[in-house]
Amino acid sequence: MDKLTPKEIVAHLDRYVIGQSDAKKTIAVALRNRYRRMQLDEEMQKDVTPKNILMIGSTGVGKTEIARRLANMMNLPFIKVEASKYTEVGFVGRDVESMIRDLAATASSIVRERENEKNKEKIANYIENKIIEKLLPPLPKGASEQKQAEYDASFARMQEKFTKGELDHLKVKITMPNNPQMPEEGLPPQMIQVQESIVKVLGGMGKKGPEKEVTVADAKKILAQEASEALLDEEQLKALALEKVEKGGIVFLDEIDKVAVSANSQGRQDPSKEGVQRDLLPIVEGSTVHTKLGMVKTDHILFIAAGAFHVSKPSDLMPELQGRFPLRVELDSLNEETLYRILTEPKNSLIKQYQALMKVEDVELVFDEEALSAIAHYSLLANEKTEDIGARRLHTVMEKILEEISFTADEHSGDRVTIDKDLVEEKLEKVVEDEDTTRYIL
Repeated sequence: MDKLTPKEIVAHLDRYVIGQSDAKKTIAVALRNRYRRMQLDEEMQKDVTPKNILMIGSTGVGKTEIARRLANMMNLPFIKVEASKYTEVGFVGRDVESMIRDLAATASSIVRERENEKNKEKIANYIENKIIEKLLPPLPKGASEQKQAEYDASFARMQEKFTKGELDHLKVKITMPNNPQMPEEGLPPQMIQVQESIVKVLGGMGKKGPEKEVTVADAKKILAQEASEALLDEEQLKALALEKVEKGGIVFLDEIDKVAVSANSQGRQDPSKEGVQRDLLPIVEGSTVHTKLGMVKTDHILFIAAGAFHVSKPSDLMPELQGRFPLRVELDSLNEETLYRILTEPKNSLIKQYQALMKVEDVELVFDEEALSAIAHYSLLANEKTEDIGARRLHTVMEKILEEISFTADEHSGDRVTIDKDLVEEKLEKVVEDEDTTRYIL
């Protein structure tokens, strides 16, 4: 997936996110440039830095949805974090370096999953042999050739039954994996290193956990981790994950506007906001962060920041930080046509979701074309009369329309229920007309 062309990336996003073509193109090109850079010679690679992106747009226009869909499609370490969750060093909360540690953990999971898939057969054989050895005690030393032949035949029969799942109900004693407690989040890096060292020492003192009797079916899952650790080279996995996070890591930094200090504010209402920006600057510029994979260089990690910027403006961010996000893209506000398309076009659109939910109750839910247009119309009106929350308004409106049908779904089992324009107007017209009622209900 990391070799997709910009057109292919946009085409994939188009299946889930309606409109916002400028944002999609910008991100698609930035992602493709990661692949292009990797094809250059090593000297040139060092000079080609990622062009970080700042996405500007109201809530509910698709910023987070684009990030979520990218995370699902990419075979690259990707994390989405909220800037508002971080505090500067010295304040209680998460320090900004923890986002790189989270990214490293994601890279580690991706690499381990890929290597497990490559060694699937070896891991399966390891689990099979371990369980059969528990069910079929080994022969004593010096057993005759006849006894050995009988044992081999029994082992082969057990293997056949194991493959067919005929042994899944049997009980075996398994040594449980020892999972030492991990360091708490939000601690200073030095404290995390001390805690990790203690965990290693204690883990080394007693690597094996307690024995427990479980079914063969459960033993297969428990032994999967043991098999992976026994067959895979942990140091090689770390090296692969480190390379992956440094060369292909992507951080989606949402709510960046929440750490901007507005020029209109009387004094600095929250001094830690500017501190978060100062701490964020070296991470985005390029620094070294201690993680479980080792020291991670952030020079070539791609940062995509996003914010509504209702109260503050992009220019309220520190000039140095602004300069680290050279690509800016403004997302369009949603009009009635776009809201209608969001309702109907995406692969798992809101309409399809509700139809699937009602199908569970054996109710066939059908929407008239006029009803869909009315839903989009009233959603836009509600956004105009109160706060504009974009496509999220569709969820509120749909719940209001389908509330009674969902509640009495068991009474309509086997029925076909049609949502028409009259029903939509009956449920929404009076609510939307009254601004105060709209504010509280929709």
